[in-house]
Amino acid sequence: MEKTIHRRIVIGDVHGHYNALMTLLEAIAPGSEDEVYFLGDLIDRGPQSFQVVDFVQASPFYCLLGNHEQLLLDSFANRQNQQTIMQVWLYSGGHSTIASYRQEGISILTEHIEWMRTLPKYLDLGDIWLVHAGVHPEIPLEEQTVDQFCWIRDEFHSITKPYFPDKLIITGHTITFTLPNVPPGKIAQGQGWLDIDTGAYHRKSGWLTALDITNSLVYQVNVFEEVVRTLPLQKAIAQVEPDLVLPRT
Repeated sequence: MEKTIHRRIVIGDVHGHYNALMTLLEAIAPGSEDEVYFLGDLIDRGPQSFQVVDFVQASPFYCLLGNHEQLLLDSFANRQNQQTIMQVWLYSGGHSTIASYRQEGISILTEHIEWMRTLPKYLDLGDIWLVHAGVHPEIPLEEQTVDQFCWIRDEFHSITKPYFPDKLIITGHTITFTLPNVPPGKIAQGQGWLDIDTGAYHRKSGWLTALDITNSLVYQVNVFEEVVRTLPLQKAIAQVEPDLVLPRT
């Protein structure tokens, strides 16, 4: 299949897997006129969070705020419950992020934190709407906050009609195989949304995913098996039935 120029490419949660990201970008081979978007969660759990952030910050690519970046920001904010938030972040994979910055020094961490503070919570591309986690189906967009954009799961995945009548929402955040009837490595499709977080850090999956919207192609690299594959979007999708999405405890 011949590629269309001026591609729009969306990359799911990297979670500190810099080497896999480089392999993925080598397979995609983005040109200077291609638009590349990261859905957030560059950091935590994987071994090379510093390298991922340093690369994306210096690149011409776009990046959204993920819940793991938000946890880091909250951990270094001057807040009353800062210690508790720090413990939540460390438990959620922050230890590996701190380890990756240990040799780089506090100044580069501070620089990266300031960059993370500037990341948008969503991007409207016209027919495509990018956000890390999703939206609450019963709240007007202008009233939603980082809690919905970076953290929501079941209320969003169980919607029975698209939130936008004319925009496809693309998210990360929720590993797709945790949704009903979605095998590891598959992209999940619901009512007006696609979830492309295929669980790069998780031993059950290991797939880091990028979606070429323009050409309806899916690029994937497996972190553990070092496998690279390219699939037509329709072959990479698993459908999610809204009534099967149950609240998580």
